[in-house]
Formats: sequence, structure tokens, C-alpha cells
Amino acid sequence: MKNLKILLTLLLLLCTVSTVQAKTNKKDVDNRIEYLNLNWWQKYNDPVLTEYMSTAFQNNQDLKIATLNVKQADQVVKMSFANQLPHAGFQGDVFRDFSSSTVRFGGVTIPDYSQSNFFLPVTLSYEADIWGENYLKTKAVKKQLEIVKQNERASYIYLTSSLAANYFNLVKLDKLIKNQEELVKIQTEVVSLQDKKYKNGLCTVMDLMNEKQLLTQLQEELNSYIDTRIIIGRELGVLTGLREKDLSEVKRGSYENIALIPLPSGINAEVIQYRPDYLKAEDYVQKIGIDVKVARRDFLPKFTLYGQAGFSAYNLTNIFGNHTFKSLIGFVPSIDLFTGGMKMATLRYKKLELEKAQQMYEKTILTSIQEVNNSLGGAITRDLNYKESVKRYNLENEKFQLANQKFDIGAKSNLDLMKDRERLLVAEKDEINGKINYIISTVNIYKAVGGKDFTTVNEGL
Repeated sequence: MKNLKILLTLLLLLCTVSTVQAKTNKKDVDNRIEYLNLNWWQKYNDPVLTEYMSTAFQNNQDLKIATLNVKQADQVVKMSFANQLPHAGFQGDVFRDFSSSTVRFGGVTIPDYSQSNFFLPVTLSYEADIWGENYLKTKAVKKQLEIVKQNERASYIYLTSSLAANYFNLVKLDKLIKNQEELVKIQTEVVSLQDKKYKNGLCTVMDLMNEKQLLTQLQEELNSYIDTRIIIGRELGVLTGLREKDLSEVKRGSYENIALIPLPSGINAEVIQYRPDYLKAEDYVQKIGIDVKVARRDFLPKFTLYGQAGFSAYNLTNIFGNHTFKSLIGFVPSIDLFTGGMKMATLRYKKLELEKAQQMYEKTILTSIQEVNNSLGGAITRDLNYKESVKRYNLENEKFQLANQKFDIGAKSNLDLMKDRERLLVAEKDEINGKINYIISTVNIYKAVGGKDFTTVNEGL
């Protein structure tokens, strides 16, 4: 019993040597739902779009890979922290000397012998973190975990923005194809009427050939729209993580119901602090700064405490008997006197890496501000263009209504009326392109500001 008390005391002594305690910061809330930011996508007033976002959240492989990377990085933090704690293990030693050579202890001679040896110890060791080197290593690994988390968040922003852009383009193509089919239908009738005029000598062959040429151009454009719609439909299937997604099964909302998000008068440059690349660059500078401190402290001596407690006997039957308990404790100071300049080279390397990280951080700031300004400037231009296209469409629609009235009173031919209808459809096509291009430009702003609501982002600064 006394031997067991000594053993337990030794275990408690070595296990409480560590002065560094684990700082766990576990969050029960899954931030990944916040990364998805469904509240923002609902602003476009399209339930189908938000449904696709939820589907991608459940099925997209890139998001799952990003999440697994975070989980792996979290395990690396735990592995690093384990080095700050005492290590305990068991390694028994059981052997038999069948024939021993003569052993001498000064004037005492022990002749040949044969015997069994049983040693069953528990071994504990702990590197005393006097200089905080192991703590700093864990801190650096935690910074790396934060970088991986920002990579995950960047994956969500990129995926949702790409999915939204593809979806809006798909809605646009549906509308354009319907528009183009009507253009082809009208132009086919125009060619038929023009052919009759040519046969009756009322137009030249050049007029007929021009109309036929226009029909082929319209048909080519329709074919391109259909092909592009198929490609985008497949891309949408990949982004949502669904296999063999047939285009007919890809749901779309109404083009007319998609809401236009108003633009702010300006965006504060400090908004870049929400961007994943900015936060990653900031964390990387801090991580490398910690690595430099670790490299400096690697020059200092290290102290390893160790202890061993167990039972040693020459006969297995009395391994736990009296006078078989064996224990020891000690420490091992160590310092590298010569490493061929390796440690100095490591320190210089880390310092250069820190300088490089600082330059990358400055570049990230400039690039981020540029992308925010470019996305806002592009959206403003597309907003102006869309408004002009709406004006042009309204004017063309008024002209078509007047042409209809002339046709009703016999002041305009059916052929001329169809040409007016074609011009109205072309103006409508420009209006469709203008609206969706503007909507996609607002998605680009959302991505540029780090996945935040840019209509209210200035309020938090």
C-alpha cells in the first residue's frame, strides 16, 4: 500500500508541473449558417434562389472540403497543445539471462549466472516551458486555424456569389430565348412576305437576301442562347452538389419579380476589414511574428523533467511483493552548443518571412480597396445603362403603339408593323440584359465587401 501511495504521489506531482492550462474556446453555434447569409439573398425576392443556397449548403463538395480543412486544423491545435502537457507511458522490460559473463564490482566477483528480470515502470516526462516556447508554438498554430477558417468563409462567399450569378443568368436566358424565338418567328414571316413581294416585282433580290440573312443571324443567336442555358444549368447543378441535374428540373423564379437592390452613395474603405483575404493577411502577419519569437527562444536551454515508478523483481510471483517498488525523478538540462548555423538561419528566414508577410498585407489592403471601388463603379455604370435601356424600351413601345394605330386605319402595312415589333423586341432584349447585368453587379459588390450587406455596411463602421 505504501508503494502505491508513493506511485500516485509521483504521478500527481508530474501531472501538475505544467503551468500552462488549455484555453478552450468551443462554440456551440454553427457559424456556417451565418456564412451562407440567407438574409441577404432574400433581398432579391426570389424564393427559388434561397432554396438553391440551402441545397448548396447541404450538398456542395467544396464547402464540405473547406469544413473538413477547418476540422483538421483544429486537431493540429490539439496536437500542438499536447506538447505543453506531461507525457506518461508504460514500457515494460522482461528478459532472461541464460548465461551471464563474469561481473566484477571492484574486488567483488560475481560468477556466471542465469536469471529472469521483470521491470514494469510508468514513465513520465515533461519539458518545462520556462521560456514559453511551446506555448508560442500552440499560439501560432491557433493563428493558422483562424486562417483556415477564413478560407472556409471565402469558399462560402465565392460559392454563393457564383451560384447567384449563374442563377440570374439562367433567368435572363429564359427571358432572352423567349424574346429571340418571337424575333425568329416574326422574321420568318417577314421573309415570307418579302419573298411574295419579290415574286410580284415589288422589291429587289437584294432586299430579299438581306431579310434572309437577318433570319440566319437571329437563328444563330437563338442557338447560342439555348447552348449557353444548357451549360449554365449544368454549372448550377455542380454548384448545388446535385448529380446529373437535368435542365428541365432546374427551377427558376420569375424575371419580373426579381428585386433591384439600391446602391449606396459610397462605401467606406474600412469595409475591407470584413474581407476574408484581409483577415487572413492580418492573421498571417501575427502568426509569422510569433514564429520569429519561437526561433529566438530556440537558442535558450531546455529543461526536461522525468520520473519513473514501477516494480522490479527477478521472479514474477513476487513482482508486487516487499522491496520490489522502484522509483526515480530527475531533470535533464540541455542546450545546443553548435548546430552549424542552422538556428541562426532559421531565425533570419522567419524575419524575412515576416517582412514578406507585411508586404503581402499592404498589397491586400490596396487590392481590396480597388476591388470594392471597381465593383461599386461598375454597378453604378450598369445601373445608369439599365435606366437608359428602360427609357429606350418605353420610347420604342410608344412608337409601336402609334404604329399599331396606323396599321388599324390602313396607314401602315403589315410588313412595316412587324419590323416595328422587331425593334421593340430588340429594345426589350437590351432592357433584359441591362437589368440582370445590374443585379449581378450588386452580387459582385457583396463579394467585394466580404459577404456583407453593402446597403448597411457603412453603419457598422
